[in-house]
Amino acid sequence: MEIADLLTGPDAVLASVKASGKKALLAELAARCAAMLKLDERRLFDRLLERERLGSTGIGGGIAIPHGRMGTLNEPRGLFARLAHPIDFDSIDERPVDIVFLLVAPEGAGADHLKALARVSRLLRDRSLVDKLRATESADALYALLVESVQTQSAA
Repeated sequence: MEIADLLTGPDAVLASVKASGKKALLAELAARCAAMLKLDERRLFDRLLERERLGSTGIGGGIAIPHGRMGTLNEPRGLFARLAHPIDFDSIDERPVDIVFLLVAPEGAGADHLKALARVSRLLRDRSLVDKLRATESADALYALLVESVQTQSAA
């Protein structure tokens, strides 16, 4: 599973999201993702909140990978967001978050969901890539970085 399979194009990348906190950010991302994938916005938001109640998806280093499952989806999909200003996300390292990769998978996609999470996590562990993502202003350029970094890693 590649990042290009999860992000449907530059429209799945948000370059400067403004949010006052974790719940507001999840609501904004749920609205954007639901519109993009034709999902029930409220149900997606509820699923994301349910997952956060189990433990924060803030993985450290200013990065969060909120995720949930939706029965109406056929394959895993993602939405990448770079925040205009970092927010508290109850991350494991207590650092505020400014890089977010929302992942939504079909209800019964156990292995595919885990593969997608692992792929995103592996991608965002690349410190030089994350630095470039933080320094990039446009959605098109962010999308290119995300997709091209994977092609570069695969070729190595």
